[in-house]
Amino acid sequence: MSTENPGENRFRTLPHRVPALSRRDFLLRGGGGFGAIALADLLQADRLSAAPAESTGAIDEAPSLAPRRPHHRPTAKSVIFLFIEGGPSHSDLFDPKPELNRLAGKPLPAGFKPVLTAMGETNAPLLACRRQWKRHGESGIWVSDWLPHTAEIVDDITVLRSCWADGLNHVGSVCQMNTGSVLAGRPSLGSWVTYGLGTVNQSLPSYVVLLDRNGTVAGGPRNWGTGFMPATYQGTELRGGDEPIANLKLPDGFTRGRQRSKIDFLNDLNRRHRDGREHASELEARIATYELAFRMQSEAPEAVDLSGESERTLEAYGLDREETLGMGRACLLARRLVERGVRFVQVYSGAGAKWDAHDNIEKNHTEMCQSMDRPVAALIRDLKQRGLLDETLVVWGGEFGRTPMSEKGDGRDHNPWGFTMWFAGGGAARGRVIGTTDEIGLHAVDDRAHVHDIHATILHLLGVDHEQLTYIHNGRPERATMNEGRVIHKVLA
Repeated sequence: MSTENPGENRFRTLPHRVPALSRRDFLLRGGGGFGAIALADLLQADRLSAAPAESTGAIDEAPSLAPRRPHHRPTAKSVIFLFIEGGPSHSDLFDPKPELNRLAGKPLPAGFKPVLTAMGETNAPLLACRRQWKRHGESGIWVSDWLPHTAEIVDDITVLRSCWADGLNHVGSVCQMNTGSVLAGRPSLGSWVTYGLGTVNQSLPSYVVLLDRNGTVAGGPRNWGTGFMPATYQGTELRGGDEPIANLKLPDGFTRGRQRSKIDFLNDLNRRHRDGREHASELEARIATYELAFRMQSEAPEAVDLSGESERTLEAYGLDREETLGMGRACLLARRLVERGVRFVQVYSGAGAKWDAHDNIEKNHTEMCQSMDRPVAALIRDLKQRGLLDETLVVWGGEFGRTPMSEKGDGRDHNPWGFTMWFAGGGAARGRVIGTTDEIGLHAVDDRAHVHDIHATILHLLGVDHEQLTYIHNGRPERATMNEGRVIHKVLA
């Protein structure tokens, strides 16, 4: 309540009135500001491209994609997360288990802690691995014959064999690997990165999702959503095929100036609708999306146009083969996007849980490895030869692994208790193996790494302290790792 004496209002001095201006005076005075408008735009561009002045932490102001200072010096500027959806079998790819073959056909030995599997076949006999194994590179890392191309780049990766998670089914487990929780409603890791660090390219999305085929990721877009955060930080899904981003090209006869007027009109309507509804972050995100889409019409067509790539590059990624076309295109796009400042790119191999080998794992994994192996190895080589691998963190892995027990005779069930992921570039160690599972590959044993630990490590390499990066929700500071997790220091170079 005001403490003024109401009676004093009548004694206030009236504001000075400026005499009316002639048209000539108005143009003379008003025209002097035109240069300031251009100057303001140039200064804004300089501010966005310069070292960020804002610090990463609890951010209470309106949603912003302006660059922010990390907590400590980062070793990675961007992340490419190769999500192997459906659950690749670690004991058939990166974690050889001779004891599993010795016990094949027998039930799970009494000395192993029993588990509850997704399909409930806990007493099914153990299934042997039929792969041929060999040490590769100077590091001598074991890789099976299902991944001959990945075997050639093992000296550039660190294999983490002791991952574990909490979910049993795909929807919950994919959600946890993306958001930290098996329950929907939390921001994805890419959204946390975008919220904490902003973007260095205002003409492209900071967070992009690419699928290797037409399919629906288990759980859908919530895996790259923002949960309780403003929708501004959500991921942008690009489609497969020759036109990853629809409607980028202006129609014939439709000028850029006309498009600008259209966007301004729509934004004005959206802002009017937003007044009084400030809690609905989708409205602010809609305005930001229109602006981003307008800027993307200038830069994005070139970013997603692969026609300028050499035949040698296209062939290396497997774009000349039907079985590798989808993943090859996605991996090549990922390289082009991080090259242009996109902060977080997620590539789904087997979109729609195609790695889910409940039966006939030989057929399933043979086909899926063929679709993924060559493009992924090409991505690592390409980043390396362009000098981008040192500043780009590549993460490979799925939502869980697969059981040593058989299912339907020739398949494997879901295994969240022990599985493998690997890291390359961006400050991660090279040619290293970390952690172990037990003798048959059921449980992680040494250097166990939970999903929260993996997320904490990714954030750390980006220069973000997962305990300091917070978002206030319902009066409570929320964190990407849900107040848990630790940095896996053995992963660091």
